[in-house]
Amino acid sequence: MNKDFSRLKRQRNKMPGFVRKALQESNLARDFEQRPAYQQNDYIGWINRAKKQETKDKRLKQMLDELEQGGVYMKMKHAASAKQ
Repeated sequence: MNKDFSRLKRQRNKMPGFVRKALQESNLARDFEQRPAYQQNDYIGWINRAKKQETKDKRLKQMLDELEQGGVYMKMKHAASAKQ
């Protein structure tokens, strides 16, 4: 599923390999792809901005947990992504 990233006001962030691998291994790639383009971009940028790998790993875990749970985006309720 290809999202339309053309309306993003921020620069598009490139997904690092370790994030892609984690999404695939956790079977959450589809959940990630179903999120709006801005959320995908925000998650990747947020993870990438961390200076320490420990922080990147912590942020990655939060993203994976939120994708698995559904209905949450950056610790905020997000009804559109709630799982049935």
